Amino acid sequence: MERSAVAAVRRLRAPGSGERNGDRRPPPARREDNEADLQGKKRGGPRRRLLGEARGAPLVLLYLLVLRVLVQVSHRQLLSPPAGRGEREFSAQRARGYLDNITAIGPRTVGSPENEVLTVNYLLQQIKAIEAESTDAHKIFVDIQRPTGSFSIDFLGGFTSYYANITNVVVKLEPQGGAEHAVLSNCHFDSVPNTPGASDDAVSCSVMLEILYTLSKSTEPLQHAVIFLFNGAEENILQASHGFITQHEWAKSIRAFINLEAAGVGGKELVFQTGPENPWLVQAYVFAAKHPFASVVAQEIFQSGIIPADTDFRIYRDFGNVPGIDLAFIENGYIYHTKYDTSDRILTDSIQRAGDNILAVLKYLATSDMLAKSFEYRHGNVIFFDVLGLFVLAYPARVGTILNYVIAAIAFLYLGKKILQPKTRAINNLKKFFTAFGLILLSWISTLVTVLIVAVFISLIGRSLSWYTHFYVSVFLYGAAAAVKLILVHSLAKKFYYKNMNDQYLGDVFFDASLMIWSVLLAMITHIGLCSAFICTLWVAFPLLTKLMVHKEFRQKGATMKFVAMYMLGMFVPYLYMLYLNWTVFEMFTPIMGRSGSEIPPDVVLAGFIVASTVILSSYFINFIYLVKSTKTTLITLTAVFVVTLILVCSGIFFPYSSDAANPKPKRVFLQHTNRRFHDLDGNLVKSDSGIWINGFDYNGISHITPHVPEINDTIRTPCEEWAPFCGLPWILPVHFMFRKNWYLPASEIFPASPIHFKLLTKEPTPWNSVRLSFEVSGPSHMSLYIRPHEGSALSTWSLGDGTPVASVGGDYFVFYSHGLQATPWHFWIELTGSEKHSDGMVSLAIAAHYFFGEDQKSPQLYALLERFPNWTFSSAF
Repeated sequence: MERSAVAAVRRLRAPGSGERNGDRRPPPARREDNEADLQGKKRGGPRRRLLGEARGAPLVLLYLLVLRVLVQVSHRQLLSPPAGRGEREFSAQRARGYLDNITAIGPRTVGSPENEVLTVNYLLQQIKAIEAESTDAHKIFVDIQRPTGSFSIDFLGGFTSYYANITNVVVKLEPQGGAEHAVLSNCHFDSVPNTPGASDDAVSCSVMLEILYTLSKSTEPLQHAVIFLFNGAEENILQASHGFITQHEWAKSIRAFINLEAAGVGGKELVFQTGPENPWLVQAYVFAAKHPFASVVAQEIFQSGIIPADTDFRIYRDFGNVPGIDLAFIENGYIYHTKYDTSDRILTDSIQRAGDNILAVLKYLATSDMLAKSFEYRHGNVIFFDVLGLFVLAYPARVGTILNYVIAAIAFLYLGKKILQPKTRAINNLKKFFTAFGLILLSWISTLVTVLIVAVFISLIGRSLSWYTHFYVSVFLYGAAAAVKLILVHSLAKKFYYKNMNDQYLGDVFFDASLMIWSVLLAMITHIGLCSAFICTLWVAFPLLTKLMVHKEFRQKGATMKFVAMYMLGMFVPYLYMLYLNWTVFEMFTPIMGRSGSEIPPDVVLAGFIVASTVILSSYFINFIYLVKSTKTTLITLTAVFVVTLILVCSGIFFPYSSDAANPKPKRVFLQHTNRRFHDLDGNLVKSDSGIWINGFDYNGISHITPHVPEINDTIRTPCEEWAPFCGLPWILPVHFMFRKNWYLPASEIFPASPIHFKLLTKEPTPWNSVRLSFEVSGPSHMSLYIRPHEGSALSTWSLGDGTPVASVGGDYFVFYSHGLQATPWHFWIELTGSEKHSDGMVSLAIAAHYFFGEDQKSPQLYALLERFPNWTFSSAF
C-alpha cells in the first residue's frame, strides 16, 4: 500500500503533467526520465507491474507443452497411401510382400547360404518377373558381381578390410537407345548375425524392387540410366559397395547416388548426409521429395564421428568420387541390430513415405540435365533443414554466411547503440551489461557442473540407464536439476546482488545479454564454417524482432499478460524448431547409449545433452526470473520433482531394460565360445585356454545379469594380455578401446568342423633392407588378423589396401577378412624394417576365426548358458 501511494504521488508531481480536458493520465516520459526509470533504484523509480509467479511459470510450461505437442505430431505424421492408385505409383503393399519374403529367409550373414544363395535367388526371381512385365520404353540388364579386393578406412580408429568372392546383384534400367550417364540407388540385403534385418536393410531393398517395378512399367523413357545395387556385404564394414564402385564396369557412368540405410526401425527416413558439395543434389531432393525430412545438423553430427557408425556413402564418396544423398530410418533404434528387427514392426505407411520420396527423387535425377553435367555444379555447400516435415528450406552456404554476419552485425549495432547511449551513462551501462552477461555464463557453467555431478553419482552407484526404458525419468532427474540450478542462481542474484535494482530494467538487460551471447555464437560458428550456424541465426533474428515488437508495451506497462503473449508469439519459430530438432537428436542418441560401450558413462552424456537443451530453451526466459514477483513456488516444485526422482532412481525402481513384446528395449550382450592358443618364436605352444568371452554393450556391463547367471560375475573379469596384440582377445572389429571390461567364463574346448589354418610360407630379406613375411590362411567366412611390430621394428608395407599400413588405436594393426560361399586360401605378405637380433623377434601376429552361422555357430555349452539369460537381453552368440 505504501509503495502504491508513493508511486501515485510521483505521477501527480511529474513535470509537464500534460493534463488535457481533465485527463489525469501520466504523460509520456522524456528520454531522461526513461533512462532514470530503467536505471533507478526501487525508491526512486516507479515500480512496473510484475508478472505473478502463479501465472508466469504455468504460462511458460504451457507454452513449451504446446510446442512439444506440435513437434510430436509432426514426427508421427505418416501419410497414408492415396486412394485410387494407378499402376505407375509406388505400392507399399507390394513392397511389404518383398520385405516379408526376404526376412523369412532369416539372418543373412555374409558367406552363409541364406545370404549368398537364397536371398540372391529370390532377388533374381523378382527382377526376372519385373523384366517380363516392363514396357518397350526401357531395357533391363542384370549382373551378378563377386568381387575380391582390399581397402583401409579410418572408421573405429582405423583398420584394413579384405574381401573375397562376396556378392552384388546389380540391375540397370535404361532407355532403349542406351544412356551415357546413370544415377545409383544402393541398399544391402545382408544382415548382422542373429537378426532378420528387416529395417537394416531388407526394407530398403524391398523399396528398390518396387521402384524398379514402377519405373519399368512406365511408358515414358528416362533420359539417364538408373542402376540398382543390391549389395551383399555392407555389414562387413562396407565391402560390397567398395567392390562395386572400384571394379564394376557400370560404375564409371554413375554421376550421383542415393544410399538407403537404417539406424532404427521404421518411422520417417532422414536425409543426414549429402554431397560432398554438389548443392544441386539437395535442390533435387527439395524439389522432388513428397514428404521431406532432412537436416544439415544431422549431417555435421554424423560426420563429426560422434556416432559410432558409417554407411556406404563414405565408400562412394571416398573411392568413387561420386556425390550422393544418404537416407536412414531413425525411429526406435532400441531394436536396431537385434532379433526384434522384424518386418511386422515396420509400418506400411512408413514404407509408403520412403517409396514416394525415393521414387520421386530418382525420377527427377534420371530426367535431369544436371546429372550429365554434374561436375559443372560441383562446388559449394548448402544449408538445408525441413520445417516440421512439411517442406525443406535450402540455400547456398555462402548466402548463409553473408546472412549470418549481417544479422550478427545488426544485433551488435542494436546492442551497442542501446548500451553506449546516452554517453553519460555508457560506463555504467557497460558494467551492468557485462555483469549480466557473466552471470548468465556462470549460471550455465554451474548448471552443467551440478547436473554432471548428479550423473556421475548415479553412474558410481550402479544406476546408469535408469531412463533407457522410461525417458521421462531423465527429464525429471537431469532436466529438473538443470532448471532448479538456473533459476536458483538468478533468483539469488536478484535477491542479494540486484536487491535495489528496478525489475523491469533487469529483465531488459538480461534479455540483451542473452541476445549478445547468441550473436557472439552466431559469428563464431559461422567463422568456423559450420552450416548449423543457421540455428543461431534463428536465436538472434527472431528475439531481436520480438524485442522491437514488444518494446513499447514493455516500457509503458511492464510485464503484462499482453506483453507475455506478444513475447511468446515472437519467440514461436526458434522455440518450435529447437524442440523439433531436440526431438530428432534425442530419438537418435538415446538408443545409441545402449550400445556405446563400457567406457562412456551414458548418464553423463545424456545429462550433458539435457543441460544443453535446457540452457538453450531457457535463454530468453531467464529475464522472466527478474520480472516475476517470486520464484519460490517454482523452485520448490522443481526441487521436489528432482529429489523424488533421485530417490526412486537410487532405489532401483526404474529398471533399464524391457522385454515388452510391443516395445522391447533389450540389453545387448555378446558371447563368444573361444579357444585361445599362444605360441613362442619357435612355434611352441606356451599357453592355451577355452572359455566364453562376454561383452556387455553398455556401461552397466553384466551387473544386471549376475543375479540370473551367478557364475557370470566380476571374479571372472579378464585382464588385458598386454604382451599380445589387442589384449589377446578375438575382436571381430577393432573396438577394444570401447570395451575395456571383459569377462571370461572357463569352458570346455570346442572343435569346429572348419578349423583355421595359419601358415608362414616364406621369410626373405629384400634389397631395401627389410624382411618380407608371406602367409597363407584358410578358415571360415569371417576372420581377423592382428599385427604388432616389436620395439625396434616397424611395419613398412604390405599387400593389403593401397600398400600403406594403417594402425588402429593403440598402435596395433587390424585386418578384417571375409569371403562369400567359396574362396581360395587367403595369401598376403608384410614387410618389416628393423633388427632381427631381438630375442623376442620382430613382430607378433594373431589370427581369429569367427563362426557366425551353420553347425559351428554355437556349442552345446553356449546354448545352455543362453537359455539362462533373462528375456530382457538380446544375446548375440557365436
